[in-house]
Amino acid sequence: MNVNHPRRYQINTTSFEHYWKKGAGVLLLKKLGFTPDIRNADPFKPYLFEFDREGDKVIEQLYEPIGFQRAHEVLKAYMNHQPICREHQDILDAFFKTVELDPPWLDHQKIDKGIELSQRSGVPGLLVLRDYCLMGGYESAAINKPLIYTGILKKGAAKRLTDTTVFWVNITRTGAFRKEGQGLWHVISTRLIHSFSRTGILKKTDWKIEQWGIPLNTWDMLATQLGFSLVFLTGLRRMGFNPSEEEVAGLFHLWKYIGYLLGIPLELLPENEHQAIEALYYWTMTQAPGDADSVALADALMRETMESGFPRSWFARKLMQQMHLFYNHYFLGRYSCRLLRIPKPFVRGIFRIFLWRIKRLERKMSNRKLRAKAILDGGARQLSALNIYLKYKYH
Repeated sequence: MNVNHPRRYQINTTSFEHYWKKGAGVLLLKKLGFTPDIRNADPFKPYLFEFDREGDKVIEQLYEPIGFQRAHEVLKAYMNHQPICREHQDILDAFFKTVELDPPWLDHQKIDKGIELSQRSGVPGLLVLRDYCLMGGYESAAINKPLIYTGILKKGAAKRLTDTTVFWVNITRTGAFRKEGQGLWHVISTRLIHSFSRTGILKKTDWKIEQWGIPLNTWDMLATQLGFSLVFLTGLRRMGFNPSEEEVAGLFHLWKYIGYLLGIPLELLPENEHQAIEALYYWTMTQAPGDADSVALADALMRETMESGFPRSWFARKLMQQMHLFYNHYFLGRYSCRLLRIPKPFVRGIFRIFLWRIKRLERKMSNRKLRAKAILDGGARQLSALNIYLKYKYH
């Protein structure tokens, strides 16, 4: 195995190159002020073989002996300061000694600003996550492979959408990372789910490390973090949002903390938008293009609306599907949609009203009362959307 150059590592000449030369990446590079030298990506190669060793120890010592469900219950009891057996206590004590839950650099006021931006993005924010961040990520063949090997495609897009929405909504609630908040539980439990998936793939499948690196490796985890921070921010701006400097700084601080809790080394986590742009450039520009699995995942996501139980009427589901196709094309552009075989929507104009309305409301965000109302209303709508997923889409 060549730990210096896995076969997946190659200069991208298709989707992501187009993104930086003719797509949304053009404005990001303009903001950055320069085009990064791709040779500076070479030091990141070893991270394709690095992974969350501490999380994997917990899987080996706790989850594998007693089963996933019971181990997850033990973890929850431990984090809620409830009594568990001595053996399990020792395992989790050792793990949490490697995680500083309140590091000296953590700024809760910045965290609050990032959460406020996330909440006031409302339903449009969820559209950005689904139709831009999630769908756009399918353009990389390599980062998708763990989804294929864990059977996500067979389980259906609804489950992944629901799991992602549960995670994101719960870590972006007011006070999520303050005392009695549920943010820590949702991040740490997700971290161990990643480890459980990785160890299962390596033990039970024919995963090719020399081709793909380690499943859910450290560099791909950073790419996911950038998807929730930089790509999400880019999508919000495309929707018409105009976040303040405080909100932008807060969003990156929020995801720096979440990334750290997920086991990503601090030296990789960007402090600000400029560092994030450069990090995203190195990852995207060294990705193999999408493949048949990419197209299959994109197709499953497109079909999800029609196959789910919400809305109840066929016509309403078809209209919602058209809305997602519209935003797929709006965010990703014709070139990427062609690669992922995403058809053009036949309904367009009605969804542009949404964009116009956001831009109009953003002009009023300097008014504190209106901003506070936007945060409250947006957060409430996100919770309503989550309840719909849990009731109708999670099977």
